[in-house]
Amino acid sequence: MGKSLRDAKAALFRKLRREVGNERVMRAMEQTHREMFVPPDHRSAAYEDAPLPIGQGQTISQPFIVALMTAALRLSPTDTVLEVGTGSGYQAAILSHLVPRGRVVTVERIHTLARRAEGLLRSLQIHNVQVLAAGPDLGCPEQAPYDAIIVTAAAPKLPQSLLDQLAVGGRIIIPVGGAEEQELVWAMRTGEGVSFSFDKGPCRFVPLIGREAWPGPPA
Repeated sequence: MGKSLRDAKAALFRKLRREVGNERVMRAMEQTHREMFVPPDHRSAAYEDAPLPIGQGQTISQPFIVALMTAALRLSPTDTVLEVGTGSGYQAAILSHLVPRGRVVTVERIHTLARRAEGLLRSLQIHNVQVLAAGPDLGCPEQAPYDAIIVTAAAPKLPQSLLDQLAVGGRIIIPVGGAEEQELVWAMRTGEGVSFSFDKGPCRFVPLIGREAWPGPPA
């Protein structure tokens, strides 16, 4: 890593520690070199606090949003986590550091992105992440229940099918709203039902495609 990239990374994490805190998440993100998950022509911008394109009309999320959503999951080292929307594999790599004795299941509908992310994660010796092709149903119900679910694409509503994949005590964070702007919605499944919190802030994500989400072309 060149000096300018190191300086940009240090500045970014000073900012994230002020805005988000959560030292476990900060350490996991510092261990995950964002420049490896973006195309070569965007690597000089890897530590700007901004989303970046990764091809196929998709993006790698803004680091602040990644930190905020990851912290909201309240992960323990043995948790099983579902990620909906693998993209570059960056979020899955961060999750892998936070659940070293657990596992991450991540699904992606765009096959070229899924293959690229899987190859990169393998090259980084990350062995507790399983990358799967997304089907027409959201998530991966075959491997449920999950202790936490993170959705990195925007849905018009909170999908019941994903809530059904949570274990009791499981948490989900998902962008919900219209095509242009959403709110981060956090929910937890309890023995009596689901408790909600809608105060995680505004965001903008690419659309989630599938049943209970937005219609779209096949992968």
